[in-house]
Amino acid sequence: MNASATAPLPPIAGYHPTTLVDWPGRLAAIVFLPRCNLRCPFCHAGALLADPAETIPLGAILSHIESRGGWIDGVVICGGEPTIWPGLALLCAEFRRAGLAVKLDTNGTRPDRLAQLLDAGLVDAVSMDFKAPLDERYHAACGTAVDLEAVGRSLDLLAASAAEYELRTTVCPAFIGEREVHDMGERIAGADRWVLQRFEPTHALDPALRGVRPYDPAQMEALADIGRAYVRRCLVRGQAETEHVGAGRG
Repeated sequence: MNASATAPLPPIAGYHPTTLVDWPGRLAAIVFLPRCNLRCPFCHAGALLADPAETIPLGAILSHIESRGGWIDGVVICGGEPTIWPGLALLCAEFRRAGLAVKLDTNGTRPDRLAQLLDAGLVDAVSMDFKAPLDERYHAACGTAVDLEAVGRSLDLLAASAAEYELRTTVCPAFIGEREVHDMGERIAGADRWVLQRFEPTHALDPALRGVRPYDPAQMEALADIGRAYVRRCLVRGQAETEHVGAGRG
């Protein structure tokens, strides 16, 4: 028997009823799962690293979505890191049963669980964090040692999947510059969509980064221009989806 079939549903630490940003083209709700296996110094979701004092019942979320009269057509499952929970497939199936599309946000460190979800058709879309080049710089960006081969397998799974996917990078100047974008682009050459997110220092997990000045819009756009040499779309979070389609490298 598949272990995930008998695992309990993961706890839900937070719920946001609507977003137009986290799943472009859909009006979606967001559920937040607690805990993460990484400690990225620039993370702004430190409150989700520990178990919550209270959780939100799945039934209450489904009832609220149903009360919106069909306006919500998808759910984004994020964290924390959702794939650390053995019952994640069951949660996806519950949303599926309610007639909702499912998008997963993941750090890509659990390729076997990601493959399970993709093979079972339990997720329609995936956003995967691609934090740095896959060498010692990745460990630094994650705040802990990471199985780089596993992250690479997740990248390859998504590239071969029929599911909608995007790669996203939080561009913290302490870890990401022009050289890093070049090196990362070489690894994901030919990908359809790579989103660069501006680092927000205010709530960075590492207090030492709270004084780091983020890249300004012009600098972010210059980094995206580098990315466009490798992938079809390299976007700065918030810019028009139809702009700046690059040649990419197959």
